[in-house]
Amino acid sequence: MKMKRLIALMATVALSATMLVGCGSDKSGSEGGDSSKSEISIGLSTDEGGINDKSFNQSANDGVLRAKDEFGVEYTYLEAQKKEDYEPNLQSLIDNGADLTFAIGYQLSDAVKAAAKNNPEAKFALVDSVVESDNVLSIVFKEEEGSFLVGVIAGLTTKTNKVGFIGGKDSEAIQKFEAGFAAGVAAVNPEAAKGLISSDGTSTGATVKYADSFADTNKGYELAKSLYNEGCDVIYHAAGGVGVGLFQATQELRNEGKDVWAIGVDMDQAVSLPNFADSILTSMIKRVDNSTYDAVKSVVDGNFEGKVLSLGIADGGVGIAETTSTNASEEAIAKSKEFEERIKNGEFEVPATREGVMEFKIN
Repeated sequence: MKMKRLIALMATVALSATMLVGCGSDKSGSEGGDSSKSEISIGLSTDEGGINDKSFNQSANDGVLRAKDEFGVEYTYLEAQKKEDYEPNLQSLIDNGADLTFAIGYQLSDAVKAAAKNNPEAKFALVDSVVESDNVLSIVFKEEEGSFLVGVIAGLTTKTNKVGFIGGKDSEAIQKFEAGFAAGVAAVNPEAAKGLISSDGTSTGATVKYADSFADTNKGYELAKSLYNEGCDVIYHAAGGVGVGLFQATQELRNEGKDVWAIGVDMDQAVSLPNFADSILTSMIKRVDNSTYDAVKSVVDGNFEGKVLSLGIADGGVGIAETTSTNASEEAIAKSKEFEERIKNGEFEVPATREGVMEFKIN
């Protein structure tokens, strides 16, 4: 009888260990908060970029960690390896008792839609896409606005009058970065923007490349070297972990004496990737961290609401990195700040599509 109990216990331990493979968990409970707050559990599923992509997913994670430290909530995350992981990851987090489940990235949209329908009592927060449901907080950003600002800096920095863009997957979400960047470059240097703008408003421009990945560092390196070889001297990426390859290529060329620059995204990548700080002209900041923190706080405070939240420059949702002044010129920074105020004041709307860039004019 004792042997049977021992075997059953060992089987349970083995099953629990299997379930935790690929998962990060921190259930240390409350640190200074009241006991009721410490009972709240938060779950998060990344896209395939992973929790430590030094960009989008990491920013989301940082916001939840800040909330965990402040409110003492429990926190578990799962990293997706492929799209087939999205829905099972969300369901696993719900089954694990998550009071709020984050889905990080537009690629999880369909998975959230299904999970929200199958679990009507559960609460979800989806970043970068919209699912209209009473139990889903959809958090989207006006990435085109922040990308416009770094486009201005790129347009005033380039010496070859040729700049490039590397995207993760060619999708509506990433095209917002591409379009805003092209519009910002065009606002100060129309010649440099020509390669970013297609002739038909639907296809990519000559200096726009997509990696079809948010994790393939080698692909980012190859695309960057290709663009630099074509004469680009400033490249902006919106590609998660792929961007590390861009930084590697940029640093190599700078070590050889080439005057080339990379532009980071989502986080201040001169800080999140300090080894490449000398190669990063600026970064477009997207405050995913603040949005995930606020979502956790809404659950702690008992006022969570399923709705669509759209965050731009006027909301403090996007902007440029504080470290920009290290490498960018005073002229470029001043011009970027001038446009930031004009966007904030509603003087013009930044285009979010390729077609919109073709029609874009500033009065």
